[in-house]
Amino acid sequence: MKLHATMGEKLAEVEIRLEGDRVFADIDGRQYSIEVRELREGWLLINEGTVFNCRVAGTPDSGKPLDVVVGATSHAITLSDPKRLRGAASAGGHGDGAARISAPMPGKVVRVLVQAGDQVEVGSGIVVVEAMKMQNEMKSPKAGKVTAINVQVGATVNGGDVLAVIE
Repeated sequence: MKLHATMGEKLAEVEIRLEGDRVFADIDGRQYSIEVRELREGWLLINEGTVFNCRVAGTPDSGKPLDVVVGATSHAITLSDPKRLRGAASAGGHGDGAARISAPMPGKVVRVLVQAGDQVEVGSGIVVVEAMKMQNEMKSPKAGKVTAINVQVGATVNGGDVLAVIE
C-alpha cells in the first residue's frame, strides 16, 4: 500500500507491506522491517532491537490528522492515498482558505496543466511531477481560482515544495 504521510511541513512517500507480525516499510527510500505486537492499548514496535510503545487515535479516512504517540512524544500525521483523491469532497470545505498543491517527493516538473488566473474544479489536474520513473498528476482538492503557479516545466522540486495555490 502506497501512501503520502504529512507531519507538520514534511511530506513523505510511504509504502507499507504486512507479513504476519512484521511490517515492511519504505519511507522516502529508507527501508524498515518492524516487528509489531498488539497490546491492550496500542502496539509494541520492535526495530533492530529498539522497542517503541505506540498508540494511534483517529482514523486515516477521516481526513483529519492521526494522533500518533510514540513513547511520550505525540505526532499529528495525515495520511492520503496518492491514487485516489479521498479528500476531494472534504477539501471542497476549505471555505475561503487557500489550498496549496505540494510535491509529494523530489522530482522533475514535466507538465504544467493550468496557469495563474484559471478557474479549476475539484480533481482538476494542476501539475505533473516525475519521480522515481513515475509521473504523478497533482490535482486540485477544491474548486477555485489558481492564484499562483510556483514552477515551470523542467524545474526540479523537493518533497513538500508548494507547486501551486488554489483559492
